[in-house]
Amino acid sequence: MPHPPNDDPFRPEAAPGALPTAVIWAGVDGRAVAADRRCGRMFRLAGRVSHSATACHPTRRPAAHTLHDCQRPSATPGDPLHSLPARSVAIVLGTRPELVKLTDLVRLLGPAAHLVHTGQHYDEELSGRFLTELGLPAPTFLIGVGGQSRAGQISAALGQLDALFAAEPPLAVVVQGDTNAALAGALAANARTIPLLHVEAGLRSHDRNMPEEHNRVLIDRIADVLCAATEDNRANLLAEGLSDERIAVTGNTVVEAVHAQLPGPDERADLLQRYGLTADGYVLATVHRPENTDDPAALRAIVNELNSIAATGRPVLLPLHPRTRSRIEAAGLDALLTGLTVTRPLGYGDFLALARHAALIVSDSGGIQEEVTVLGRPLIVVRRSTERPEAMADFADLVTPGPGIGELARHRLADCELGLRRLAALPSPFGDGRASERIVGLLAEIAARAEFTTAA
Repeated sequence: MPHPPNDDPFRPEAAPGALPTAVIWAGVDGRAVAADRRCGRMFRLAGRVSHSATACHPTRRPAAHTLHDCQRPSATPGDPLHSLPARSVAIVLGTRPELVKLTDLVRLLGPAAHLVHTGQHYDEELSGRFLTELGLPAPTFLIGVGGQSRAGQISAALGQLDALFAAEPPLAVVVQGDTNAALAGALAANARTIPLLHVEAGLRSHDRNMPEEHNRVLIDRIADVLCAATEDNRANLLAEGLSDERIAVTGNTVVEAVHAQLPGPDERADLLQRYGLTADGYVLATVHRPENTDDPAALRAIVNELNSIAATGRPVLLPLHPRTRSRIEAAGLDALLTGLTVTRPLGYGDFLALARHAALIVSDSGGIQEEVTVLGRPLIVVRRSTERPEAMADFADLVTPGPGIGELARHRLADCELGLRRLAALPSPFGDGRASERIVGLLAEIAARAEFTTAA
C-alpha cells in the first residue's frame, strides 16, 4: 500500500541543536519574562507582554520540534525549572483529554511535577493505556470518585485533595479545562490558599445546560493565574470583570500534544492498511457526550446520518466508547451499526493518525475541535453549542443531531481535495506549540514569589 502523503507542514525534521536561545512568556503581572539558555538567567523585559501566542508565526503552521523533541537541557541556576523543588507543582486531573493536554507540561516540569489522578474517568483500557502511551509518571490516585454523580465526584475528590495538600503542600496547583476533577482541584487549592493556575481559562459556550460551563466559570473566578489559549478567551475573562493582571495568553497545549503524539508516515500507512482505508477516502466519527448518548432520539439521528454518509461509498470508522455502546444497546439501535466500521476505543496516537488522513471528521468532542486545526482537517461538531468558536471560522461546522449532519457532510466532501489543501495552508488559531513552555515560566514565577515570601 502506498504511504500517506508525507506533506505534514508541521512535522519538519528538527535541525540539530534547534533549541531557541531565549524563551519569552507572559509573567503573572502581565510583563514579559525571558530565560536566556546561553547564560541560564531569567530577566524581566520592559513593557507589557504581547497578548498573542501566535504572533511569531502568523502565516504558517508551527514547526514540530517542541522543547521535548529537542531534548531540553537540565535545569541550571537561573533556569525557570531550577526554582521548582521536587513534587512542588500538583497537577490535578481525572480524564483522558487532561492527560493528553498536560503531558508536555509534566515532561517539562520533570521531578517538580506531582501528578494527581482523581479517577473521574479511569479504567485500564482507556486511561491506563493513555498513561502508558504518553509516558507519564505514575500518579497519586484518589479512590471512590469514578462512577458517582457530578456532586459526588467533586465532594469525594475534594476531601482527599484537601488531606493530600495538608500532608504535602505544593507551591502551586495546576488544573486544566472544565472537568469535575479540575473544579475539585481548584477548590482544594483555594481552601488551602495555594496559588492556582488554570490552563485553558476563558472558554465559554454561554450554554448553562452544560455542566462544564459552570465548572470553568467557577475555576476562573478563583484561579490566581489564568492561562487563556486565545485572545477571544482573554476577552471573555475581561468581560466578566476578571483582572488583566491575572491573565496570560499562552496558546493551547493541545498544539504541542498533536506535534509530539502524531505517528510518522510509515506508522500511519500501516494503520490505514490495518483498517482497509485509503488516505482522504474515509470519514472518522466519535460520539460520547451525554447530550447525545443519553437521548435515544438524538443518538438514533446521529447514527442514521453516519449511515447515510457511509451509503455514499465512503467508509465511516466509528471507535465506540463503552458507555456509548451501552446506550446504543439500551436504545435498541444495534442494527444501525452494521453499515459502519466499528472499533474499540483508540489510543491517542492511533486516533490522531486516523484523523490526519480522514476526508472528514464527525464528532461531539471538545478537544477534536482544536486538534483538527493542527491536522488541517474538516470537522462537523454535533452539539448544541461550542466553547471553541475559533475553530468554526474555517475548520468546523456546528450542527445539532439530525439531517443537518448529512447536509454539511455532503457539502464538505463535495470539494474534498480543494478543501483539504486550503485547510492545510491555514495556521491553527490555538497557538504556536509553546504553551507548555510559557506555563512553566509562570509556575517558576509563582515559586520565586513563594521563596521570596518565605525568606522575608
